[in-house]
Amino acid sequence: MNIDIRNHIKNNFKDAEPDEIKASIESSITEHDEITLPGMGVFFEILWEYSDSSSQEYILNTLKKGLN
Repeated sequence: MNIDIRNHIKNNFKDAEPDEIKASIESSITEHDEITLPGMGVFFEILWEYSDSSSQEYILNTLKKGLN
């Protein structure tokens, strides 16, 4: 079975309101649900691709802070 996770996640959330996306992200984080990690990766990929270089630098610095 071959599943395209990117398209699956994008299709599941394409009509979602921002508060629904936020709730999904926060639920994934608070529940430490390993199964949601691929979806979180898709969200991060979208965030990265739609961010300008300044925003990407902010993301990188924020990640670095969280890893310390």
